[in-house]
Amino acid sequence: MKTCALIVVMLVAGEAIGGTGVAKYAGEFMSLGVGGRALGMGGAFVALANDVTAGYWNPAGLARINYPQIALMHDEQFGSLVNYDYGAVAIPFGANTSLGFSLIRLGVDDIPDTRSAGVDATGRVLDGTNEFSRIDPSLVTYFNAADWAFYFTYSKKQSDDFAYGANVKIIRRELGDNSATGIGFDVGVWYAPFDNVVLGANLQDITTTFLAWDTGTNELISPTMKVGSAYFIEAFGGRFAPAVDFDIRFENRRYASTANIGPVSLDLHSGLEFQYKNLFALRLGYSDIKQLTLGGGIQLPKLSIDYSFAKFDGTNELGNTHRISIMFTLEAEQFRRVGEL
Repeated sequence: MKTCALIVVMLVAGEAIGGTGVAKYAGEFMSLGVGGRALGMGGAFVALANDVTAGYWNPAGLARINYPQIALMHDEQFGSLVNYDYGAVAIPFGANTSLGFSLIRLGVDDIPDTRSAGVDATGRVLDGTNEFSRIDPSLVTYFNAADWAFYFTYSKKQSDDFAYGANVKIIRRELGDNSATGIGFDVGVWYAPFDNVVLGANLQDITTTFLAWDTGTNELISPTMKVGSAYFIEAFGGRFAPAVDFDIRFENRRYASTANIGPVSLDLHSGLEFQYKNLFALRLGYSDIKQLTLGGGIQLPKLSIDYSFAKFDGTNELGNTHRISIMFTLEAEQFRRVGEL
């Protein structure tokens, strides 16, 4: 686990001190996904997004809510080394518009800094250029490495079968005493050409997101196109929804992708959901990083609880990932959308 911790911290630090230009994985923390429902389906959710989590998956889907909603999720990865937190709120506004706010934080907390904690045999404090015989624990300080993303979402339902939406994203990265700030934009559409078919697309970081570090280093996050489809099948008293998504990136990911044509890479998400009479759901998926995912959910009055499981291949040192999210819906007549289409 100590080896794993060192690798993760080095990756976080490496992104922050990299050279100016397009940073291939600078926005990777925003691609981890949110919500137990979507993650149980391997992230194949661009076309299905129809609740508060649509602010992340596809801003167009937020227009499909009819009551205010709140969602929360906490996830600990790599043996609780990395903490991943998500929260969101969405409100229907008028007949066909919705507004939302989402927050994501990915962090490695309490990282020990021993650069000024070395002492010689007599206990005299040494600077980092001298050899030292031991570390004085009382001189060790701690710092955090954290990435933040704040999403402000606007969504509008143009008709019963078409909606569009957009995000304004504020991005904040912190590594010890240094930090970076940036702003980005997402644009999404949702379309139902038939009663049992839905399509979705979300163009993330459409203008190329610029991150400026206080060290003078700059990073650019390239656009990502997420496109997906889902098909509804009524059977066994419930509804099956197979879904397929593709992530199209332009970062020259030749080896860390399912397929590529030159600098353009393609990653696949696939999932299947079975919902039974709005009481419970079962889910199965396969993610873009070749993870098998499983999940389930129960629907209580005004409250949805969703669980997802993702299995890591190879060494057990990384551990498997369990995620639980909750979604609260203010499902009361006084909060219902007014004058919906």
